[in-house]
Amino acid sequence: MKRPLLVLFDGNAIIHRAYHAFQSSRSPVILTVSKTGEVVSAVYGFTQMLLKTLNELKPTHYAIAFDKKGPTFRHQLFDQYKAHRPPTPPELISQLDRVRQMVEAFRIPIFELDGYEADDLLGTLSHQASKQDVDTIIVTGDADAMQLVSPHVKVLYPEHRKSFSDAVLFDEAAVTRKYGVKPEQITDLKGLVGDPSDNIPGVPSVGPMNASRLIQQFGTIEEIYAHIDEVTPLRIQRLLRENEAIARQSKHLATIVIEAPAELKLNECQMGQYDRETVNELFRELEFVRLRDRLPEMGAGAETSEAPPAS
Repeated sequence: MKRPLLVLFDGNAIIHRAYHAFQSSRSPVILTVSKTGEVVSAVYGFTQMLLKTLNELKPTHYAIAFDKKGPTFRHQLFDQYKAHRPPTPPELISQLDRVRQMVEAFRIPIFELDGYEADDLLGTLSHQASKQDVDTIIVTGDADAMQLVSPHVKVLYPEHRKSFSDAVLFDEAAVTRKYGVKPEQITDLKGLVGDPSDNIPGVPSVGPMNASRLIQQFGTIEEIYAHIDEVTPLRIQRLLRENEAIARQSKHLATIVIEAPAELKLNECQMGQYDRETVNELFRELEFVRLRDRLPEMGAGAETSEAPPAS
């Protein structure tokens, strides 16, 4: 018997990807509702991806995670965490309520939690799903999720600067091919090289090649420091000694929580009879004419969790 398939959708990451996809071309495209002038570009891109996953992955279960406003425990650990990021553009903020309307019309449960990021909910829910013999595909535009890949968790992720039409499904082997380390070692890699997108510093002047070599040799940051005298060349050993606290903190900041106070109730996430009338009405209101033919059948769900991995 095939295992059930849970799709976990990284709401914030997909919204931002959708917004920037329309902004990134030489001639930025702004989709508006002709009758009202309401900007709906990000809503359209988000809905496209939602329909793509429903139709192509055919999940038996589905859930969406969003960030909550306000600081997280990572900001308490490091006040410069994500401090360099510009504020969310007003034209994107104005679309967030519409996105929620869309999700609610499809009757997909939303998870969000004070003090935690959507990543932590994706980690927690996928971890719980594995314990319940459910396979998971995490749909995200954030490479941090690669650390969550396991025998029963895969990540659907667009390659750099590509749209989700070119998204690749990463299993354990694909993560190792791309990053040179195992999924569970991604946090060690980020601890050494940092993550500019989140303003995580890492160890200065230690690049990805040296970092992956050290991780392949020793396994983890903790083991690197337990055998620091064996690290070569001496220049790298010196940098590691001088920045031990930064390396350990950077790994901690990059680690996705898998035991956040959230509970996966499969019966509440099961794909079933979504509100097709409300969805169609919303599509008419937002003038998403081309998307109406992509609506899945009522109660459509997965019969298999098999999907081609990244090559």
